[in-house]
Amino acid sequence: MQINFKTISEPGLPGSKWQNMFFTHWEAYKKWLIENEKEVPTADLETSQLALKTYMPELWPTYERLCYLVNADELGAKFLTGYQPPFYVSGCSNAILEGDDFQLVRNYDHHPDLFEGIQILTKWNQKKVIATSDCLIGILDGINEDGLVVSLTFGGRKITGEGFGIPFILRYVLEFCSNVDEAVDALIRIPSHMAYNVSVADKSGSYKTIRVAPDEKAVITNSAYTTNHQKKVDWPENARFNKTVERSLFLSHLLEEKDLSSEDLVSAFLRKPLYNDLFKEGFGTLFTAAYSPKSGRVGLHWPGKKISQGFDDFEEREESIHLHQRRKKRSKNNQFAMPYKGYAAKTITYSNPLLNKATSEKSKEITKEFLKEVWSSTKS
Repeated sequence: MQINFKTISEPGLPGSKWQNMFFTHWEAYKKWLIENEKEVPTADLETSQLALKTYMPELWPTYERLCYLVNADELGAKFLTGYQPPFYVSGCSNAILEGDDFQLVRNYDHHPDLFEGIQILTKWNQKKVIATSDCLIGILDGINEDGLVVSLTFGGRKITGEGFGIPFILRYVLEFCSNVDEAVDALIRIPSHMAYNVSVADKSGSYKTIRVAPDEKAVITNSAYTTNHQKKVDWPENARFNKTVERSLFLSHLLEEKDLSSEDLVSAFLRKPLYNDLFKEGFGTLFTAAYSPKSGRVGLHWPGKKISQGFDDFEEREESIHLHQRRKKRSKNNQFAMPYKGYAAKTITYSNPLLNKATSEKSKEITKEFLKEVWSSTKS
């Protein structure tokens, strides 16, 4: 199995390169939207455009240009507002390393067939932005030329509500915010239609993690790491499958290690338990990104391969990334179907939480008690 990954440079108003990206992926998105609309009707075009003008008015001229470039029909124009997209699920882990090697590192875990596979350099408004594309206009993670970095992880909840898809909100943040404080204000103000944890960091060394959800006020935290749950586990089947608690505990131990370097952190993200290889089941690590806010650089990593980019030396290239699923098939016991981007994945399984063998005996006892408490409190 492989993904074809491209880096695209179009540092000006959206033009032919974005247009080509849209037409490459639009039919797949269109099918997804039509299929979901049959079951869960969403907001109409007028409502969606009004929401965009209300919450992200600075983005309106860009939106109009994008619609013009592709001669967007009603469905396309509604989708490009970012308002009320269908429910979808991903994995992901984020961690922030403080100190001289200050950086944000993340894994993006999802189905290979549902990944655009594009890193794009743009300047749609006043700021240059390097980001991993999602939903054609949105982003999964990225950095702007002011040194502001953003990255998302799914919040592990089934709840949906009125709001924007988080990739569209993150695009807005990088287009119009310069630092952590401005990013936090935007994330509090703009409603998200699903639950997410958003990590933000800037070149001053400041960072925050904001928990957003459609049914409650955003929560600002000082957490340096996040996986796929928020203040508690709300979706136990999903949590068991993606091992969000185990990954969270692993990161908490990892970031406490003395003399942890940026290279050490990236290396840890390329190994289990953070790195996932269930690609056929729809949950594999599609890339590891390491953002350095102070230098304005980003490194994209895969086992045995790396792409390093900056604003002054961004290079267009194409790479074939080979994805290897080494893990044996799991037992057919305790199966459930995990939806992703509106489609039901193949039936997948989960196992009980496993302890990190590298932790001390004392840590293991603490972990055992913690897991016992978490899982017993979430039984349905």
